[in-house]
Amino acid sequence: MVAQILLAASAGIVLFAGTLHLHGTFFGADLRPEDPGLRDRMEASSPNVTSQATMWDVWIGFNALLSLGLMLFGLLYGYLAIGRFPVLQGSVFLILVGVGFLLSSVVVWHRYTYHLPVLVFSVALILYVVGAGVALA
Repeated sequence: MVAQILLAASAGIVLFAGTLHLHGTFFGADLRPEDPGLRDRMEASSPNVTSQATMWDVWIGFNALLSLGLMLFGLLYGYLAIGRFPVLQGSVFLILVGVGFLLSSVVVWHRYTYHLPVLVFSVALILYVVGAGVALA
């Protein structure tokens, strides 16, 4: 039961973060540049790979997909922790995928963003690792 709670809490954190990020992508100001001219330049420029999208479109699309990926992880691992715990507990592969995803997230957030996502995903990682340890013990 403790393992399920810890794993579900970890998944809940990631789901909540992804949901907030999705809302911020489309409705908030946090992901908008402070310099209004930068958005204009992004809307006037395309990535090298295609001229069918602007850099602004790519920015919004990337952030939306990031949000959906976080939400998928949270929903999937939350479901496994709560509704199908024996499946998660019996699969070293699924446990390691979860650890790898969360650890990679912490590394990427640390390298490319700011301290709050690092803290949030570090807490999710710690809860997950402890929960997985209890589940596998």
